Amino acid sequence: MANILRRGESVPSTLGRFDPFEMIRDLARWDPFREMVPTATRELQYVPQFDVRETKDGYVFKADLPGIDEKDLEVSVSGNRLSVSGKREAEKADESDTWYSYERSYGSFCRSFTLPEDVDQNACNADLKNGVLTLVLGKKPEKQPKKISIHSTGKAVKA
Repeated sequence: MANILRRGESVPSTLGRFDPFEMIRDLARWDPFREMVPTATRELQYVPQFDVRETKDGYVFKADLPGIDEKDLEVSVSGNRLSVSGKREAEKADESDTWYSYERSYGSFCRSFTLPEDVDQNACNADLKNGVLTLVLGKKPEKQPKKISIHSTGKAVKA
């Protein structure tokens, strides 16, 4: 269970004892470049993660994009490059609010993927449903695997 602390407050010590779990938590949050970046520009950056898989008919890209509207999202294919860009707006905060935690990230993002040459640019579609973006990119018909039928003639074929 986590303690609720105001931002900027430190975690109370465990009665002066050495706590290895607290040390590991501190190390996991350590950023060696933090001191090089001005405090005003330290913001959580929003970078959605994608699952990419190949099927027999094409390629499927999925990303969780909670809080992003269709109007704030752009998907394009140019040559062998798929680009997905958009923005996630931060909620408006009242100056009288007291923040205890600020972990969600916001901002603009752009992800690009290099596609194999068998992608058919005319067979692409995108769907945004319940905060999940699903992109399906079909393969060119001539690049899809073809089934070769086998006919038994009773004779061995010489190579």
